[in-house]
Amino acid sequence: MKRRAVVMGATAATVGTAVGFGSGARAAASQVRRPGGGAGAGASADLVFDPDAYTESTLTVEDTGCVAHEVVYRFHKVASYVAAPVDAAYQSLNVSVPVRIDGTAVDATGAPILLANGIGGYMPSSVANNTGIVASGMGGGTSRQALALAAGYVVVEPGARGRTLVDASGVYYGTAPAVIVDLKAAVRYLKFNRGRVPGDVRRIVSSGVSAGGALSALLGASGDSPLYEPYLKAIGAADTSDAIFAAGAWCPIIDLEHADMAYEWCWGANPLSGGAQVDPTVSGELRAAYAEHLASLGLRAKGFGALTARNLDAYLLRTHLEPSATRYLAALPDADRAAYLAANPFITWSGGRVSGGGASGGGSGGRAAFSWDGFLTHVGARKKNAPSFDGFTLATPENNLFGTGTTKARHFTLYSLRHESGDSARLDADIPAKLDLMNPMHHLVENLNRDRAKHWWIRLGTKDTDTSLSIAGNLSARLTSLGDDVDTAYYWDAGHGADQDPGAFVEWIGEVSGHRPLR
Repeated sequence: MKRRAVVMGATAATVGTAVGFGSGARAAASQVRRPGGGAGAGASADLVFDPDAYTESTLTVEDTGCVAHEVVYRFHKVASYVAAPVDAAYQSLNVSVPVRIDGTAVDATGAPILLANGIGGYMPSSVANNTGIVASGMGGGTSRQALALAAGYVVVEPGARGRTLVDASGVYYGTAPAVIVDLKAAVRYLKFNRGRVPGDVRRIVSSGVSAGGALSALLGASGDSPLYEPYLKAIGAADTSDAIFAAGAWCPIIDLEHADMAYEWCWGANPLSGGAQVDPTVSGELRAAYAEHLASLGLRAKGFGALTARNLDAYLLRTHLEPSATRYLAALPDADRAAYLAANPFITWSGGRVSGGGASGGGSGGRAAFSWDGFLTHVGARKKNAPSFDGFTLATPENNLFGTGTTKARHFTLYSLRHESGDSARLDADIPAKLDLMNPMHHLVENLNRDRAKHWWIRLGTKDTDTSLSIAGNLSARLTSLGDDVDTAYYWDAGHGADQDPGAFVEWIGEVSGHRPLR
């Protein structure tokens, strides 16, 4: 029986009945071994992928040029990517493999693998009940997964534990570092099944948005770090590599222990949505503390030298923000550009075509320039109060992320802890190590990881006040100085979660992986 349904703007025809986890997905029992190493303790069986356990579906994918493509693909469900799952409803994954695109047979054996997490707010993410690939992205457009599938890539969608999960005894079992441990275990599952899982496991590219973007960056930065080994062994992860080839991160909210400082450095002067200002003492103290943190990172950028609190705004303006505005304005018709510039006089537009004795504002050769203060006024209201991440009242998602046992939320910065508990207060002993486990910058600065991903796609909206604009800028600057291949762009006037070039990302995967695109 065929069943047709409209899935968020994409049509899908499913052949056969919808199934749960295929029994063959965990059928074979064998010792899980790292190549050249011994058997992994606690990871002894149930991790062999069955390439014959799938349903076949047909999906209509509209690409970014509004052209529809018919994609026939195999959909594999894996009951759990670890041998000793804490909660298999979250520690499972789905694999989608194209077999025909627009009537042409596809061999995805050597195709790159897109590992697309759907994590938001460090919440739990489950794919256990999905009966097909997630075809629609944020805002209702075609998802990156569907675009990648239509390009001939293998797509893996992993679930993962999250901060709100609590068992019957009141113990929180999805707090840090559970979510990154799960994503690493999913990568290990794929690599352990090299030759059984379709696609090239040496070319795994992760993607994610917001907290998912932070985790994608963390996955890329921390490949094969021994810090995670005890956690991976505890859940029976395959004893192999968890390093990935490339990472795509949209609005990654990283460096949480310094995120309050960064937020006040960036948005401290901006009002809240109702017009009120945040506590000026709190904002000022956090902003001042950011200078020392920046110095500790040792960031450098071409044309700026060492990045400090004094030149970071100029770096962001010249490297990311003005180029973003320039791209946006150059793409507008002349009349629309003139109207935008008239409504936003803080922008100076120069170098365009000359017509009628004056600058026409034409896109050819034009360039946008503006001041940092002018830009901040243009953005307007900030989204978050101060402190934005380690809240005084322990009410933020990040406070919950660092909960433990039956304690739902904890402070993870001395500033917020001592504001509430006095100057002699000390962070819980496990907090520093967990912060390192959750921060990609730890693996790029303090404990430089040679096994990190070497290809990076970083995107952020210029009006995204969910975090500081410096966070992605710092990440990009550090990776660039390390010699990695870094493609960073800010979307002009876009907010949190924006993705204005998903097709370009899919093309980028083909370019960096060396995989020839189908079209």
